[in-house]
Amino acid sequence: MNDCKRSGAAIPAMAGAVALAALLAAGCTQETQNTISRGIQNWTGTDGVLEIYAGDKLVRRFLRIDKISTAHGTQDGVPRPYRFGYGVFDANLNGEVDPGEKKVYFEFSDYSTSYVFYENPR
Repeated sequence: MNDCKRSGAAIPAMAGAVALAALLAAGCTQETQNTISRGIQNWTGTDGVLEIYAGDKLVRRFLRIDKISTAHGTQDGVPRPYRFGYGVFDANLNGEVDPGEKKVYFEFSDYSTSYVFYENPR
């Protein structure tokens, strides 16, 4: 099934890629629009922060995350119940990348992990 409707609207040559993307996205489902948005973010980069909580206590923080992905099975393509990504492990939870803090791979459960993911406001 095609998620986007074909548009017959003419776009002037000078309109640029942004206008074209906006026009195409207008006829897409929300899921397809989110996929396009993530693709743009992957290209331009983001500065995400992932905070992991145990109850109301912050126990882990990862900085400078480009994206968080949902795992999919290699053979069946079915989404797995966890997410993963790469970020700098903030060992002292001060919200800054300090000397010695390195980029690491992380995974967390969709079902049992209390977390907040947001763009770094700094």
